[in-house]
Amino acid sequence: MKEKQPSKFDWYHNQWGKPTHDDRLLFILLTVGTFQAGLSWKAAAGKLDAFLRNFHNMEIQKVAGMMPDDVEKIMEDPEMIRNPRKINATIQNAQAILAVQQEYGSFAEYMWDFVGGVPRLNVYEESYEVPNVTPLSKQVAKDMKKHGFTFVGPVVTYMFMKASGMIQDEVLNLELK
Repeated sequence: MKEKQPSKFDWYHNQWGKPTHDDRLLFILLTVGTFQAGLSWKAAAGKLDAFLRNFHNMEIQKVAGMMPDDVEKIMEDPEMIRNPRKINATIQNAQAILAVQQEYGSFAEYMWDFVGGVPRLNVYEESYEVPNVTPLSKQVAKDMKKHGFTFVGPVVTYMFMKASGMIQDEVLNLELK
């Protein structure tokens, strides 16, 4: 019997929905969400190695200090999603995280405050009822933008909050296929 090799998506499946208070992991999940905009989750989640390689192992302080010539270098990497707006958004979001850390102590503290420090559970009867935007994601996206974040519309923000375990959507009638 052949042993199944881990896929490059396993890290995302293993993390998805698990509450985290780790600023670096939150930054990684936010970056995946940023790059996922307009693409499939697989397209973005499968680029973790490229993100780590191009964004200084996702060390927030180092990413925040990246310059225009760094963006040009990233654009040359064939493994990268080469969207300059998303690359610049990642750098700007790292800078916003540093500012939030100064104000709130940590990025996690800031984000988890929106859900009162505990995961918010939403229960739905059917999978089609699960929204991709909620009033909370609109509120959080608006506040994040005020704090200097970019590429954080309500859809990206909702997926980011779900990926990091702040929001947990449960569907009662899941059909097994």
